[in-house]
Amino acid sequence: MHRLYSLALGATAAALTLTASSASAASLTRQPYLQRVGPDTATIAFRLDASCVPSVRYGTNGLTDQSAQSASSSRNHAIVLNGLQPGTEYTYLVDACGARTNPVRFSTAPVPGTRRVHFTAVGDFGMNNANQRNVANAMLARKPELFLMLGDNAYDAGTEAEFQNNLFVPMAPLLSQVPFFAVPGNHEYVTNKGQPYFDNLYLPTSKSGGEYYYSFDWGHVHFVAIDSNCAIGLSSTDRCTLAAQKKWVEEDLAASTAPWKVVFFHHPPWSSGEHGSQLLMRREFTPLFEKHGVDLVLTGHDHHYERTHPMKGTSVAPSNTRQPVYLVVGSGGASLRPLEGSKPSWAALRNDKDHGYLDVTVEDGTLSAQVLTPSGKTLDSFTLTKELPPLEAEPEQPGPSEPSGPPGTEQPGPTPPSTPNPDPVTGNPGLPTGPDDSENLDPNSPPGCSAGPAMALFPMGAWVLAGVLRRRRRR
Repeated sequence: MHRLYSLALGATAAALTLTASSASAASLTRQPYLQRVGPDTATIAFRLDASCVPSVRYGTNGLTDQSAQSASSSRNHAIVLNGLQPGTEYTYLVDACGARTNPVRFSTAPVPGTRRVHFTAVGDFGMNNANQRNVANAMLARKPELFLMLGDNAYDAGTEAEFQNNLFVPMAPLLSQVPFFAVPGNHEYVTNKGQPYFDNLYLPTSKSGGEYYYSFDWGHVHFVAIDSNCAIGLSSTDRCTLAAQKKWVEEDLAASTAPWKVVFFHHPPWSSGEHGSQLLMRREFTPLFEKHGVDLVLTGHDHHYERTHPMKGTSVAPSNTRQPVYLVVGSGGASLRPLEGSKPSWAALRNDKDHGYLDVTVEDGTLSAQVLTPSGKTLDSFTLTKELPPLEAEPEQPGPSEPSGPPGTEQPGPTPPSTPNPDPVTGNPGLPTGPDDSENLDPNSPPGCSAGPAMALFPMGAWVLAGVLRRRRRR
């Protein structure tokens, strides 16, 4: 009898010990960031300090009553939420095997064709300095639906450590709440032709270019992302070429029926700054923009702000005609560079004194743009207009789409990650402090940190113990 009693107690104790061990919480070395957000899907990416099978809890109306679990026990995760509703605010948090981030909110893309879109854009910011943080916080306060990164997102060489320290740390609040879409700058291409850029981001793809160049619709605006580094020959030809990208850009613009078209890349076709105009980009791509009705072209590279008049060919377009307007918005955080010489005739306005960002609202047939400093000062404002056909009816909201894969499927970039796990980041504001635990999870341990197997043993131990006690009472 004593032997049975001891065995029952031992089984119960073992189950409890295994439960406590397997429930050890990981902590985040990178706070969550939003990728590939559309009308019915979103990807939540983050990194942990230990191997774990985390989940994302999410829902509407401030609830987090739904869950998507990662399919991997690695430290780098990108969990896909499928079946979301368009134009809807969701609350989410990351459950890192027991430790949870503070809940934050984001909104899915609206129903395709919705005639109101609000976005921000800026480049040349990845410095981890006060200017960058102030610009990022000011953008977040504007509550844009999406954010366009115009390149030089992680100075000085786009290394793995610089992406962590100069992008994801200083901009964590913005990136966790506003979906962002990026293009690489020349500084990202310093390290292995941009490989850390592709390892760290989960972007839309095109059939011929993968994540190098891509497009997406948000409401009634068609956005086209171009890799100007590839276009000017900085990429390996086995990865990306000018000819393939140019062919894709023309086909993509020709196929789009969206009434508004915005293109973004790094090297400006028109600039009076230190680097000046990128003449190859002007020669190869601006005729396509004019031919297919592009409204706005956003770039960085030069560290100032500059707007052109509407341009056709190499000249200012005749008044009362609709031609592309080109912006340099390289004022996101890096040191500003003085503009030398007088303002060119094709430049409508330029500023080399203030850090700031572009804020755009496209409503029906009116595009209203402002360039704002972190303090709210307006550096520039302009409006583009066009006649749109009347809407016969509001676009119908589609039901939840069929998931493209199970929630939690990892979303790799076009090439396998080749960078090491980052060092832990201290002081993550989104992760509540839990009890001290000096034992990190072993990365070579079996996948998962769920308490499932241990809890399966617990009822058996309790059942054996209860049987022993009943027999003792009968005796």
